[in-house]
Amino acid sequence: MTQTKRFVIAGGGRVGLQTAENLTEQGHEVLLIERDEDRVEELSDAYLGPVIHGDATSQSILRQADLPDADAIAALTDKTETNTEICMTAHYLAPSIRTLARSETRTEQGHDEVVDATLLPQSLSGDHAADMLTGEEIRTLVFPTADLDIVELTVAESAPVAGHRLDEVALPSGSLLISTSDREALAGPETMLEPSEQYILAVESDVVDEVVNLFRG
Repeated sequence: MTQTKRFVIAGGGRVGLQTAENLTEQGHEVLLIERDEDRVEELSDAYLGPVIHGDATSQSILRQADLPDADAIAALTDKTETNTEICMTAHYLAPSIRTLARSETRTEQGHDEVVDATLLPQSLSGDHAADMLTGEEIRTLVFPTADLDIVELTVAESAPVAGHRLDEVALPSGSLLISTSDREALAGPETMLEPSEQYILAVESDVVDEVVNLFRG
């Protein structure tokens, strides 16, 4: 069972809302912060979770979010400088909190102490942001269509596939094991699915849960 975590998301635009909805569906607690009053009203209809109206670069607003009690904060506004400032303020108020910043480029030198992970334009997906925040042992790598994901899965010690060769495993129709995470060679019938090892798979959306259960147990 996934452990419930608490997240703060600064920026209630498309990416912020998608991320909040994704995390909420996973059973996590999510608080949104949005500075635009009109957008806050829209969020009251689109999102069932708590929303704070205010500027997330402000210490007083972040104090309302109770950062010391949160596992991570994601700064997902459309301005890179603002997101960096949010992470700096959050780190000042709660030094141990994990920070994610939406940015046009990778974390600039000098900011890597306050920004733990960067969400780049080519990965502007609420699914991707949620994966990065939770740190779960399933990570979506590519989002080419709504029906097919390329995912990275870690084999659990007690998983049904653990310790078996690929040709001994009945993966569901609509899934394909591509390679180990190092991507040195394509997977073949003799590929061993070792516990604690990571593997890359192409998975159709309607069989994702079945594949995850095989790898995670």
